[in-house]
Amino acid sequence: MIERSLHCLDRHGFHRLVYYEWAGPQRAPTVLCLHGLTRNGRDFDVLAETLSAEFRVVAPDFPGRGKSDWLVDPHDYLTETYAADVAALIARLDVERVDIVGTSMGGIVGMALAAQPKNPIRKLVINDVGPLVAKAGLKRIRRYVGLDPSFNDLAELEKTLRWIFVGFGKLPDSTWRRMAEQSVRTKPNGKLGFNYDPKIAVPFKQGWFVRDVVLWNLYDAIACPTLVLRGADSDILRRVDGEAMTRRGPRAKLVEFADIGHAPSLTTPDQIACVRDFLRG
Repeated sequence: MIERSLHCLDRHGFHRLVYYEWAGPQRAPTVLCLHGLTRNGRDFDVLAETLSAEFRVVAPDFPGRGKSDWLVDPHDYLTETYAADVAALIARLDVERVDIVGTSMGGIVGMALAAQPKNPIRKLVINDVGPLVAKAGLKRIRRYVGLDPSFNDLAELEKTLRWIFVGFGKLPDSTWRRMAEQSVRTKPNGKLGFNYDPKIAVPFKQGWFVRDVVLWNLYDAIACPTLVLRGADSDILRRVDGEAMTRRGPRAKLVEFADIGHAPSLTTPDQIACVRDFLRG
């Protein structure tokens, strides 16, 4: 894995976008992995390590997360900004076609890109989100997004991480520890905190949590082959909406994972195999 970066333009200037690349075989198809609201590109390490036997895999830290710059104006933490950054990244990668694997917010960004005319998306994997984002799940996310807790050590941070992402299901302790190690920043006072800008919550909290978010106009415009993954207990992608995604737009294939909420972590062998087999086909 190699860490790289590029400069992207937003309404208030340039910001540095960090991304991680697993080269894969020569001339291999390129897969872009897009993370969720408070996460970062390192969430895809395990998936990328497997896929890189057959694919070139790239995973950015969206602005305000991981090692990427925090934005000057928090109102720029929008799908439009993230989609523009991904478009710039595709240009940097110098490829004509890409596959996208997007978890939660990353799935929304993937839908937004795949809905555009003349887009370069070959295949799309949408992980536990859809064209109707249920308000029940948004209310849950509102409980923690935008907070900036401090921790004395990594064990405290990991404990909170397990509570926030309990929907990932039963994962090995090693996976949770790895996630904690990739989710931490050191604050000026020496305490530990999560490595995202708390102000990413500013646009999110402007009414989103009081109603369902409807994005069927985007989904119905998608034409590429699409796979939808759903945690069977998800409060973001309801089963009825997942099933509707198999009948509308790209008529996606839907796969559910038992005893998982929001969202499948894409770190377990069955989840990884599902993504790999779809991208292969």
